[in-house]
Amino acid sequence: MRLYLLALNPTDSVTQGFLPAAARLGLDVTVLTDHAEPHRRAYAALATAPEVVECDVRDFREVIGLISRRDAPDAVFSNSDHLQTQTALAAEYFGLAAKDWKATLRAKNKGELRRHLAAGGLDAVRSFELDPGQDPTVLRESAIPFPVVVKPREGVASEDVSLVADAEELERRCTEIQHRRPGAALVVEEFLDGQLCTLETLGDAKRRHVLGGFRTRLSPPPDFIEEVLEFVPAHPQPVVEQILSQLDAIGVGLGACHTEFVLQPDGRARIIEVNYRAIGDQCDLMLAEILDIPLFEHILAAHLGRELPEDLAEHCAATPRRARNEAVCADRPGTLTAAPGPHDEQRDGVRLAYRPLRELGERHEHYRTNRDYLGVIWAVGTDQSAVDAAVARFVAANRWEITP
Repeated sequence: MRLYLLALNPTDSVTQGFLPAAARLGLDVTVLTDHAEPHRRAYAALATAPEVVECDVRDFREVIGLISRRDAPDAVFSNSDHLQTQTALAAEYFGLAAKDWKATLRAKNKGELRRHLAAGGLDAVRSFELDPGQDPTVLRESAIPFPVVVKPREGVASEDVSLVADAEELERRCTEIQHRRPGAALVVEEFLDGQLCTLETLGDAKRRHVLGGFRTRLSPPPDFIEEVLEFVPAHPQPVVEQILSQLDAIGVGLGACHTEFVLQPDGRARIIEVNYRAIGDQCDLMLAEILDIPLFEHILAAHLGRELPEDLAEHCAATPRRARNEAVCADRPGTLTAAPGPHDEQRDGVRLAYRPLRELGERHEHYRTNRDYLGVIWAVGTDQSAVDAAVARFVAANRWEITP
């Protein structure tokens, strides 16, 4: 059976999660990407390395044309934020299990997401779109109350997302982003205050399963860097129902979906964004261990048109495990001159893993986004305090140094 996997840059989710899972399922994998060589290097150490083929994966017509000239597909899949609509259209073209391309577009386009939810009467977030190159002074007419959040309409990983206090700062910030991203549209929307959480779901052709979620700690404003995620086996049912009703309206069903939302003091759950793919930054690898399920195999099975276990959601909600995912972030620009290497340990009932995300000797600017991550620590156990203590102990025992 042949799986075509669309990707941009190599990721841990694919290298450590989906490709080994595909091998266990007996799938032959062809990775389609616009930059083949980094993928070939990333997969060189795998027991079963996939075929890597260059393709303009951002153009669904090129993807369909290339696949048509090769072995017939049994699944077309991607875990990239940027390639969900192209993947959905290609899978649908070949008559395979496919996400609704309209849902993938709504999820990716933050302006369209807001309009669609408001039109369905589910949530109205005051927002305004700034077209590429449009003069930010037009925002003076938007009447959105401050503070507001400005972000690229189709951005990822908290890049160029900022909390803005007044009109002068808003115009200045938009101009800065436009200079860095001349072709990007921006969204300015009211700030939704509250506890940031996630809901992780996985659907097959018949039903959608809730896998649990996380509570997220963010960096201090004006940035929105995810610093710590703590696993929650089950959010309150009224909260889950609110989010699921909004996902229904968007059209989210088949496959993995990582939804970020704010839980406000009155119990109202308001979506921040919908990432129609599996959670990243090592959280998906951690989630498989927390839930004791073959998570990556399940996701691929759904795209092969197979039915998932009926009791999957009940199994996940009953997990006794708790977990913490904590990022080590650079606080300034410079060269990484000291940092620990990959580390795994089992101690006092807690399994801890550390994975570096930046190599020694690399120089980077200070991005004030998730690109500042130097590495990720995650720990899983049955006691939250023991899990938290294990992560704190690892941080205290190691050092990360950046030389200007």
